[in-house]
Amino acid sequence: MQSGALRLSFRFILPVALVWALLAYAVVPSVDNLTLRWFVRDLDARSQMLASALQEPVQEYLGQKSPKRIADLFDRTVQDQRLFAIAFCDVNGKLLYKTRTYPESLDCMESGWQQTLRQGMVSLPQGSVHVTESPLQAGGKYEGKLILVHDTSFIERRSADARKYVIALFAVLALIMSLLTILIAHFSLRGVLDALKDVLVGDAKHPARHGKPDSGSMQPLAGDLRALLYEYSVDKRAGDDSSRQWTPEKLRVLLREELAGDEVLVVSNREPYIHAQTATGLQVNRPASGLVTAVEPVMRACSGTWIAHGSGSGDRAAVDRNDRVKVPPARPSYTLRRVWLTKEEEQGFYYGFANEGLWPLCHIAHVRPVFRSTDWEKYVEVNQRFADAVVQEARTDDPVVLVQDYHFALLPRMVREALPKATIITFWHIPWPNPESFGICPWREEIIEGLLGSTILGFHTSYHCKNFLETVDRYLEARIEHDTSTISYGGKLTQVESYPISIAWPDADQAQPDIVTCRQQVRQELALPENHLLGLGVDRLDYTKGIIERFQAVERMLEQYPNLVGKFSLLQIAAPSRSSLDEYQNFEARVRNLAQRINKRFGSGVYAPILLRVEHHNAEQVNRLYRAADVCVVTSLHDGMNLVAKEFIAARDDERGVLVLSQFTGAARELHEALIVNPYHIEQSADALYRALTMPEIEQRERMRSMRSLVKDFNVYRWAGRMLLDAARLRQRERIMTKIRSHSRSSLRRVV
Repeated sequence: MQSGALRLSFRFILPVALVWALLAYAVVPSVDNLTLRWFVRDLDARSQMLASALQEPVQEYLGQKSPKRIADLFDRTVQDQRLFAIAFCDVNGKLLYKTRTYPESLDCMESGWQQTLRQGMVSLPQGSVHVTESPLQAGGKYEGKLILVHDTSFIERRSADARKYVIALFAVLALIMSLLTILIAHFSLRGVLDALKDVLVGDAKHPARHGKPDSGSMQPLAGDLRALLYEYSVDKRAGDDSSRQWTPEKLRVLLREELAGDEVLVVSNREPYIHAQTATGLQVNRPASGLVTAVEPVMRACSGTWIAHGSGSGDRAAVDRNDRVKVPPARPSYTLRRVWLTKEEEQGFYYGFANEGLWPLCHIAHVRPVFRSTDWEKYVEVNQRFADAVVQEARTDDPVVLVQDYHFALLPRMVREALPKATIITFWHIPWPNPESFGICPWREEIIEGLLGSTILGFHTSYHCKNFLETVDRYLEARIEHDTSTISYGGKLTQVESYPISIAWPDADQAQPDIVTCRQQVRQELALPENHLLGLGVDRLDYTKGIIERFQAVERMLEQYPNLVGKFSLLQIAAPSRSSLDEYQNFEARVRNLAQRINKRFGSGVYAPILLRVEHHNAEQVNRLYRAADVCVVTSLHDGMNLVAKEFIAARDDERGVLVLSQFTGAARELHEALIVNPYHIEQSADALYRALTMPEIEQRERMRSMRSLVKDFNVYRWAGRMLLDAARLRQRERIMTKIRSHSRSSLRRVV
């Protein structure tokens, strides 16, 4: 047996060595690239400091018109060991001064040189060099630029040394891992196999060996263990498998396998289909909503019930006597149950507590939340009405209930009290603030207690999960396990997890308008030249979206780079939102006034740098704008995720275009190849916008290709699937634990 174990152990050596060799083969280029980035960053810093030091003397000598002094200054400067050459070009791009070592082929870095630069590196007959440009300004007036050329031969020498060290390190690690594998396999494999065999199969021939009970008494536990192993295999198969694309069909298959026969109910304020009363009869519309896009495939797969506020003019005429209607209209697959609200209830519940209270409270955007007792009373009343609807629609005592967003913070606890066995998944679509900010809410404990009625509580990011755990710790007496992200309160356990929401990736056979055609048509509609640079913002007209800061960044960019005046415009799509609230009316006035001021300052004739469109656009219109724009600008001051960023990426199958993205969006934690900015830092946003407009095509492709791959794999079906599979796992575990407890009680009674 020992020789067989040794032979089995030695079989691991070759695969382990091969894996480490492949790993070394993959890592060495990364090390080279990382080393290159370090040195290039160092050279950039050296160039910037050197250019700053040269600014004052060069300006002085230029004013004195003393070429000899400039030449002497340049010659003394290039005595630095790594500095290869210096040159100065005037405002007309003419090379005025240079050192003898300056390559003739560089000239003034015009005529397409910017397209050939990669990380500041240029290949010349003399070898590879690092080139940087530094504008020379006096009194805000541009007088030319300094060009600094560094020798980079030392980088290759140091990279070669780094490669040798990395290869040697991986060789040593491969040897150590192989020896450890042999030892572990030799001393542990036999014991592990015997233990599993005793539990799963039993030992009928030797029932008393090692004091173990007979196999018959182990059968219930063995069955439970097999079930747990099956659950593990399901989790493994249904986990984050990047090699398989999450599609509606995959979601349906997994739901049939893991939630077969289980009832699924969805609760949201927004309904998936709206009936409108028209002159020709009832018309059915589907609202453009990320929530609807995410949840509808689940409902179609499960044939469940969606409970929502009926707000359409024809909604009452479309339902039966139980306020139900089958949807989708063409091929009904689930039930829509509508709940009716009076104008007073809608004002207090939706416009009042939800959008004047919770919305600004959770979005740290410097707008004071407003809390009124009358609004809170309506919020409690409406939450209870929707909870009652859930209980009425439930056909079993343990349905799966999906609660959507901040409109229903109290509902999970209300449903839990009526249906203790229900699996309740609540997803909070907006950020969760820190404990100090949330403490402003007068009913903070009631809201937290309501959410802790959930079995699973989901947020967009782990940061929001952390904030929620700390908020519970601050205001409630609850047991919190930070390692497992669970909260025990009132005898019930709530799992707090991050589920980053996404979009539905366009089907491969889905016809999209041609990129070139979109660019031409959109510019014609906007009365812009064909080569006009176009930025795009797509938002609701909301103070959390950073529209004011976005316009200020455009203004600052045009100040810094006046050559873009007349050549660049930002098209801002601002869909009206909650316009009955004073804060939103005031915000719209500020946006319009700022756009007019900037257009008056920089506009001329038909040209306007800000093209503001305060109106609704359907999905097809917005998609056409995505494909026509050079840059998409997302400057939210605080956002749960922001799906506009992902929609822009999905629309760019030409792998062109640049995304400028606020660091305060959930999407910024995923889309690292975007140009990440702090929207409050106007100069930083202006610089990022300019960089996006002048970014080489090859860099655009690299960044966009990486982001498209991520958004395609981490799509909305994965978001929904992960939550439901987690729920299925918890339900299966609860059933197994119930069986184990029942078996333990039976065994105890037999012993007694």
